[in-house]
Amino acid sequence: MSRKPKALITGVTGMVGSHLVDFLLENTHWDIYGVCRWRSPLDNVEHLIERANKKDRLYFLDGDLCDYLSLQKVIETSLPDYVFHLAAQSYPTTSFTSPLLTLDTNILGTERLLEAIRHCKDADPVIHVCSSSEVFGRVPREKLPINEKCSFHPASPYSISKIGTDMIGQFHAEAYGQKVVVTRMFTHTGPRRGDVFAESTFAKQIAMIENGTIPPIVKTGNLDSLRTWSDVRDAVRAYYMLVTKNPIPGECYNIGGSYSCTVGEMLSYLVSLSTRKDIKIETETNRLRPLDADLQVPDITKFKAHTGWKPEIPFEKTMKDLLDYWRRRVKSGRVFLTR
Repeated sequence: MSRKPKALITGVTGMVGSHLVDFLLENTHWDIYGVCRWRSPLDNVEHLIERANKKDRLYFLDGDLCDYLSLQKVIETSLPDYVFHLAAQSYPTTSFTSPLLTLDTNILGTERLLEAIRHCKDADPVIHVCSSSEVFGRVPREKLPINEKCSFHPASPYSISKIGTDMIGQFHAEAYGQKVVVTRMFTHTGPRRGDVFAESTFAKQIAMIENGTIPPIVKTGNLDSLRTWSDVRDAVRAYYMLVTKNPIPGECYNIGGSYSCTVGEMLSYLVSLSTRKDIKIETETNRLRPLDADLQVPDITKFKAHTGWKPEIPFEKTMKDLLDYWRRRVKSGRVFLTR
C-alpha cells in the first residue's frame, strides 16, 4: 500500500492557510501538518481544533520562521511531500514601522525553512514559496497588465522582503535542485481576512456601524489604488493545482482575479450592501502609506496555460461573504479595535 501524501502549511492560522486546510481536507486524502507559533491566535482554525485534537488527518506543530531549530524539527516530524510556505509578516503598512522584523521573517525565514528541508535526507517535497504581487511595486500604467517579466520597483519594506523571498525560492531550485515553485498572488480576500487590510477594515467598520457600536463613518486611507480582486477560496485552489499539475522547479507565476476596480469603488460596493443608508467616508492621514503600489492588475496567462486554473467566485460574492463574516463576529459580542 502506498504511503498517504503529507502536506505542510506554514502560516496555517492565517486567512489563506486556514482556507487551504479546508480545501485539502475536503478535496484530498492527504494528512496535513500546520505550522503555527505558540502565541498565534487560533480564531481562523477554531472550527478545525476538534479535528486536530483527534488527530484526524490534521496536526498542528509549533514552529517559528525566526528559529531554525524549530523548523528542523517540524520537517523531521512531518516529512512532507508538499510544502505550502505561506507564513510571513504580510501587512505592508506594518513593514514601515517594523522593517527589521519584516525582513527577518520573510527573507531569512524563507532561507531557514528551505535549508531545513534541504538538510533533511528523508524529505524532498514540492515546495510552494508564496511571494507577492507587491514585488512589482510602483508599475507605470503602460506596463499593465503585469506579467512575470515586469521589473521590480518596491514600494515598501514588505515589498523588498517579498523580492528576497521570491529570489531565494528561485535560487534554491537552481542551485540545489529543490522542487521550488514561486507564486506572486495579487489582491485576494474573503472571510477571515485580517482587519488591518483595507477591504476587511471597511467591512468590519460597516458591521460595527450596523450594530450601533461606532458612528456611521468609515475611516479610510488611499482610495485611488487600482486592484484586481480575487477570492481566497479561488487562491487556495490555485495553490493546490500549482503543486499537483506538473510543477516545474524554479518557475514563477502571477495569479489573480478577473475583476478590477479602485479601493474607493470597492468601498462603495460594500457600503451599498449595508442596511444603513447614512454612512459617510472620511480619509485619515495615518492610514496612508509613505509609498503605495497603486496599480496592481495581473496578467495570469502563464499560470492559466500551465494549470487550467481560472477564478470562479465573483467579486460580489467575495465582498458579501467578507461583510457577513464581520457581521457574525461583531454580533457575537466581541470587542474590536476601531482600526
